[in-house]
Amino acid sequence: MFQKKLRSLLLFLCSTLVIILCATGVQAQTDININNRNLIRVGGDVVIAPNQVVENANAVGGDVTIQRGARVTETAIAIGGDVILEENAIVDGDAYAVGGQVITAPSAIIRGTSGTMAEDGRWGAQGLQRGRDGFGVRYLLGAGSHLLTILLSTVVGALLIRWRSGFLNALSITVQQAPIQCVFWGLGGIVAAVILIILLTVSLIGIPLLPLVGLLIATAVLVGTLGVALWIGQRVWHQSGRSPLQQFLMGMLVLTLIGLVPLLGGLILSVVNLMGLGALLTWQFGGRERLTVDQG
Repeated sequence: MFQKKLRSLLLFLCSTLVIILCATGVQAQTDININNRNLIRVGGDVVIAPNQVVENANAVGGDVTIQRGARVTETAIAIGGDVILEENAIVDGDAYAVGGQVITAPSAIIRGTSGTMAEDGRWGAQGLQRGRDGFGVRYLLGAGSHLLTILLSTVVGALLIRWRSGFLNALSITVQQAPIQCVFWGLGGIVAAVILIILLTVSLIGIPLLPLVGLLIATAVLVGTLGVALWIGQRVWHQSGRSPLQQFLMGMLVLTLIGLVPLLGGLILSVVNLMGLGALLTWQFGGRERLTVDQG
């Protein structure tokens, strides 16, 4: 019974993932604003040629590559891609990657702040050095980060169940009753966040607000994903007599094991995070009657 329900759950998550990948794979490339000094591209990569100097290089749905000896005097930001600095490349200002990595060659220089925001909304301050981090090292670092995130998330979820179990139950019921609506609300939330980040980036003065935006997104994704974990635990371990805490821990165990699968695990967790954000938005703004569940 456990294996059957787990297979059904994975099938649903993989199907949702395929739909999302197909929907996002047909995006068109658009240059919002491009000139000799400021490059902003949606749906493609921004490449700074060797020894070229520009003020800003920003890409949405692509990488920002600063080739050998090139220089960005202000900001380099990639949303849904990597910021890549080749040998002797320089960024005088800040470098951020949302849903990607800041990858630097040993001789590259970032004089301002560099950071990454993962797909689940977590901000980090470290990038990768090109040529030094193999797949095994990246997997171990990613697995360690995943386990730490799961541990902290489990503590937060257990506290919520202890003090406000009705809230997570409401999110779980929202996912149960309207999974597709949750996915679309999650996509809408991501699109809104991307638009907000673009506006902040283009305005330049809004760049200092990016960490705050990341914190708000991370909080929303975390809370929503905890509700999805409870829903998973209820589907896998639905026998009577199981407490909400036991079901939640089972759901977190499933997410832990999924996250340790290379490549596919991260993609499935992205769908889970998307559903979690959508569940929170659906519960709050989706026009459905807000659910309340008795404590305990």
